[in-house]
Amino acid sequence: MAIEESVGESLREREAFVAAAESCTGGLIGSLLTDVPGSSDYFDRSVVTYSYDAKLDLGVPRELLDSEGAVSEPVARAMARGVRDSAGVRWGVATTGIAGPAGGSDEKPVGTVYIAIAHAGEWGSGESWCRVGRYVFGGDRTEIKRKIAHRALEDLRDAVESAYSSH
Repeated sequence: MAIEESVGESLREREAFVAAAESCTGGLIGSLLTDVPGSSDYFDRSVVTYSYDAKLDLGVPRELLDSEGAVSEPVARAMARGVRDSAGVRWGVATTGIAGPAGGSDEKPVGTVYIAIAHAGEWGSGESWCRVGRYVFGGDRTEIKRKIAHRALEDLRDAVESAYSSH
C-alpha cells in the first residue's frame, strides 16, 4: 500500500484531519494525499509557505526566522503548530528544507529538511505536542522533494498510529 493510502487509512479510522504547511515540498504532500479517492474524509488543506512572508502569515515569529533561518527545527515546529491551529484540525505536518541544487552550507547541506508533526489534544488535557525530525536526502531537486514528502507522510502515519495506540 502506498504511504499516502496508509496515512489516509490511519486518519480515517480515527476520524482525524490533517493540514500541511509546505515550504521545500511546494504542495507535493497535499498532492499525494489528494491522489487518494475519498481524501476529503481526512485532508483539510495544504498551504505552500515558501517565502519568509508566507511563513509570517502562518504565524511563524519574525524573530525565529531572523535567529534560526527558515530551515530550522523551531521554524518547522512553528509551521506545523500554525497550520494545525489555523485549520482547526487534529494534525499538522510541516516541511522546511533545502532541495538544491544550490543553497546548502556545511551545517545545512543540500537535502537537509526539518519535518514537524503537531498533534492537538483535547482542550485542557495537556496532550498537545509537536515533534521535529531532521533528515538529509540525496538526489536531484525532484528526487529530494519526493523523498521529503514521503518521509513526512511516514512520520505522520507513525505519529497517528502511536498516539492512538497508547490510549
